[in-house]
Amino acid sequence: MSLDAPAVAAEAARLRPPASLTRRVRGRWSVQLTRLVLIVAWLGSWELSATYWIDPFYYSKPSAIWHQLVAWFTTGTAFGSIWTNIGVTLAEAVYGFVIGALGGVILGVLLGRSRFLADVCAPFIKAANAIPRIVLASLFVIWFGLGMSSKVATAIVLVFFAVFFNAFQGAREVDRVVNDNARILGANRRQLMTSIVLPSATSWILASLHTAFGFALIGAIVGEFTGADKGLGLLIANAQGTFNAAGIYAGMIIVTVIALLAEWLLTLLEKRLMAWRPEPSSSGANL
Repeated sequence: MSLDAPAVAAEAARLRPPASLTRRVRGRWSVQLTRLVLIVAWLGSWELSATYWIDPFYYSKPSAIWHQLVAWFTTGTAFGSIWTNIGVTLAEAVYGFVIGALGGVILGVLLGRSRFLADVCAPFIKAANAIPRIVLASLFVIWFGLGMSSKVATAIVLVFFAVFFNAFQGAREVDRVVNDNARILGANRRQLMTSIVLPSATSWILASLHTAFGFALIGAIVGEFTGADKGLGLLIANAQGTFNAAGIYAGMIIVTVIALLAEWLLTLLEKRLMAWRPEPSSSGANL
């Protein structure tokens, strides 16, 4: 059976992936390869510089940081298993993140929907926001002791304001026409809140959560710097006290990995909750 050449060509063209898809795939690989080259060049130049030109006692070097990480994950730290220390810091950050985010969302939406309450509370909220909140970690140690409570309190304070202002603005940005139409159709206050206000403010709230977990980690680690018997902040503070630059970098790397994993999970949550939102017409750069 002979094949018709034009038909074969048409079938091959149909099965061939679109040119735009091919360009996108090549673009992604180019981006990933360029990132890998930059990382290798950066680490290589650092290792070379610390070997021949700069003092590794102060600046450390990638090989020493790697050996420190291997030692922590195989033989443990001076304060117990590395997994125990990671678990303590992660628990403090998660508790502070959840409590601070819930408080920020609830108060932000309530004040955003009530102009009277917003006007009454505005000066107090501005004054509280003006306080350097990291300093409160010392007070929390006095109030709650050296246990987990003082670290969670520091994380809550940092997370609360990061979420509150976005929730407040999101509640204020509800389309007045949509709100009025819902009232005309007989929606009560609870229905307006659950069907109109919260969905409208969701994008604002989710945007704040990406940075809020980073603040929760900062709060937990700063609290551990102030006083603790376990945690990544304690490991970093101990490395600083013993002039162990590699230990400081190793602690930073672990904290960074935790933050990136949390960012990935929050991105998945955002995509799930915002699945109803239409895709933007123009594609931007992915960072």
